[in-house]
Amino acid sequence: MSNTPQAILLMGPTASGKTGLALELARHFPVEIISVDSALVYRDMDIGSAKPSQEEMAGCPHHLIDIISPLQSYSAAQFHADANRLIADIQARGKLPLLVGGTMLYYKALLEGLSDLPQADAALRAELDAQAAELGWPAMHAKLAALDPITAARLNPNDSQRIHRALEVCLISGKPMSELIAQGKEAAASFRFLPLALVPRERAWLHERIAQRFRIMLEQGFLDEVTQLRAKYPELHLNLPSMRCVGYRQAWEHQDGLYGYDEFIERGIAATRQLAKRQLTWTRSLDVIPVDAQQDGLSGMLVSAVSAFQAGDSCPDDLRYAGDF
Repeated sequence: MSNTPQAILLMGPTASGKTGLALELARHFPVEIISVDSALVYRDMDIGSAKPSQEEMAGCPHHLIDIISPLQSYSAAQFHADANRLIADIQARGKLPLLVGGTMLYYKALLEGLSDLPQADAALRAELDAQAAELGWPAMHAKLAALDPITAARLNPNDSQRIHRALEVCLISGKPMSELIAQGKEAAASFRFLPLALVPRERAWLHERIAQRFRIMLEQGFLDEVTQLRAKYPELHLNLPSMRCVGYRQAWEHQDGLYGYDEFIERGIAATRQLAKRQLTWTRSLDVIPVDAQQDGLSGMLVSAVSAFQAGDSCPDDLRYAGDF
């Protein structure tokens, strides 16, 4: 077996059963759990983020939960650094890192690395916007093709946002964006991952779980939690990353009288379903092993897959979901 540090990734859309399966794996392996969730990093945001309870976290160590205030921000770059450090530390303690959550941008950073792309330049952005207004985005796409044919080949000629960013990167750095991204991917190969992605065989199954969990959150006091947040952090406002977490914005707007209680529930559930849809879209773009979240005996199958991974064997064929999602 290779001495390369190993880690298990357990990703999937919200309400797909990640927490329960992670705790089941913790009963079979000496794991430490690293949260891969952009909402769980915030203190005092427990109910609306579906944060594991103290009882659930008592069984094994958890990391990257309750690490910042709702007034602060936490980036993919910070997660990348923290997760890589934690994986190495956990491995050094003779434990197995188990990364669990649904923030797919964080997984992308782990699996593909982070590219050292330059920051946006306001003056250059204005200049590119003026050129696009005069020439049109297909012409700007042709300009990109001359500078970075690899990136241009994967972009639609009318994809203004991505063409804009790729041109900006090329002009600021003097290098094609595809080259910088490739360098980031090379830096991602320091760990050996078993990337498991829970996917629903039936979208209606996931939608029902989302609605049920949202109503349970309300019974647990989600609206009171938002009231307490606003009282404890007077500087809190809706444009902060913490309040962009699904459910919190809808609760805030309901409390401000923008809509009634029933509409708040509808909007909260709809926003959560949209989040799940985005998470599944991200999942399709990553090099992962899709797993049917509705499969009977799934926990036992995951235990077998982790055992095989630790032994250096390939993932069992019957675990991989072959359907659409």
